[in-house]
Amino acid sequence: MERRSILTQYTCGPGALHSARRPGSMLAAALAALIIFAPAASRAQEATENPLAPLKTDSPRDTMRAFMESMDAFRRGRSSGDGQQLRQIHAAVRCFDPAIAEAGLDSEQAEQAAIDLKETIDRIIVVQYDRIPLSNLDGSPLKRWRLRNTEISIVLMESGDRAGEYLFSVDTVRRAGEFFARTEHLPYLPGSGGGAGYRRPWLQRYAPAWLRSEFAGVFWWQWAAIMAAIPGGLLLRLLVRLMLRSIQAFASRSRFQWDHELAERAADPASLLAAVGLWALALQLLGLSGLPHLILKAALQIVGSISVIWLFYRATDVVAASLKRVAAGTESTLDDQLVPLVARSLKVFVLLVGGLAAIQNLGINVMSLLAGLGLGGLAFALAARDTVANFFGSLVIFVDRPFQLGDWIVVGGQEGTVEEIGFRSTRIRTFYNSLVSVPNSEIANAKIDNMGRRDYRRTVAKLGLVYDTSAEQMEAFLEGCKNIIKANAHTRKDYYQVVFSEWGDSALVVMLYFFLKSPDWSRELYERQNVYLEVLRLAHRIGVSFAFPTQTIHVEQSDRENPAKAHTPEHLRTLAAEFGPGGKRSRPQGQGLFTPIFRE
Repeated sequence: MERRSILTQYTCGPGALHSARRPGSMLAAALAALIIFAPAASRAQEATENPLAPLKTDSPRDTMRAFMESMDAFRRGRSSGDGQQLRQIHAAVRCFDPAIAEAGLDSEQAEQAAIDLKETIDRIIVVQYDRIPLSNLDGSPLKRWRLRNTEISIVLMESGDRAGEYLFSVDTVRRAGEFFARTEHLPYLPGSGGGAGYRRPWLQRYAPAWLRSEFAGVFWWQWAAIMAAIPGGLLLRLLVRLMLRSIQAFASRSRFQWDHELAERAADPASLLAAVGLWALALQLLGLSGLPHLILKAALQIVGSISVIWLFYRATDVVAASLKRVAAGTESTLDDQLVPLVARSLKVFVLLVGGLAAIQNLGINVMSLLAGLGLGGLAFALAARDTVANFFGSLVIFVDRPFQLGDWIVVGGQEGTVEEIGFRSTRIRTFYNSLVSVPNSEIANAKIDNMGRRDYRRTVAKLGLVYDTSAEQMEAFLEGCKNIIKANAHTRKDYYQVVFSEWGDSALVVMLYFFLKSPDWSRELYERQNVYLEVLRLAHRIGVSFAFPTQTIHVEQSDRENPAKAHTPEHLRTLAAEFGPGGKRSRPQGQGLFTPIFRE
């Protein structure tokens, strides 16, 4: 009983370090090591013989065993340089809750957490696996198991792809660096695995003692190195920029033009990329962990990706300028129109591929999509057929120019204003304010009615006058409408019609048929409105009324009660003439009470 008690204390709690000083404790330690590590060696041999052996995480005991044995193999790999054993750290990371990715830990930080956790455990306890329970006392499955006298816990996954497995909790993994910092001063316990072969960064080893304290989770020596690295990177950027400026001055004396253009445009992005490289090297040497490391690494990845994309984007300008010079030396104008299209295609390609690579660099797997396109050659070819057709359709639009931006067109049942001409499609803003994208291959083969290219825009209006309008008033009204059309500077003077066209059910119908010369739809609406306002003023002046389909009771009035009917034909002729060109009542641009939208 005494021997069993010593073994239990030695292998299961922080008091193991003190129990080793008791008589017979060395013998107990040897027996414990034999009991613990003999099965482990057998399992390690089995894993070596079967690289595809599954990772057992069916209980807290299995998970702890799998983690510790994987990290022991990793430590041995660090000593021997065995790549297969070094890769065992990936098995250890698989013992962590997958939700650590949502907590902001990438694969590199997860591996560092595994090292920190192994270093911590080997300093505070020698794990005895058969003391780790498989279930609750009543036989129900454990929800959580915690390492004795620690906050290191293993929890049951209740959802997701790994439901039913026991894995180290997110809080344990996230705080692994904190645990190690609190136990780093302790020696490895006899009989433990001896940690994970961790070594401090060389800057930390040689830093003064006062720089080894922490602030905001970062050592003061790390803060000092960061502060030194920032101006160092800016200085390097300045030196690279000056070097490229010197290359530009030297290249300007050559007979080529593209070389000094490239040096000029690459100066800013290349110098920034050099600074990012220096900062990335400093971050690697500092050995930061946790949130500070995550923030700085992500920032450097973003800035570095932007620098590379910026560099290639600037290079496309040099290519476009070279193509433009070549096109200018030819007699054909087709290549002059194609150069902007090619330049734009290159820029889109750089932004697209560069953006995907940048996202992939942040840990989001998007490059597999491009790999899938390479594997599905036939599918890609079939899909590219429409893409190529649309591309050549865009070339037809650029060369033939059946319309341009801002034109009002009718094509394929769609009507609206051309808002954008792209490589794949043309976007049309309809009069319902919706945006319709029509493939360029369809536009190239469709009948296009370009309403925006009209010299004149037709207007047809039917005005209904009341049936008690006299013949003299009707003639005067018709003559006045003709004069209104003549007086408007935007109407077509050689062809228009103003006629008393028919007897309606409830009105005498007058048809106005004329054309307006206007550059766009807004101007057309405004000029049409001016004509209509003049007609309204004319009708009021002559004394005619517009009819509407209602039933009314008319009470006959004498000419004395209705002065408008007392006008003589000569007077009516005078009134109609007053609305003609130069007439005193002519207001072809309105009376100034209304301001059109395009003038606001």
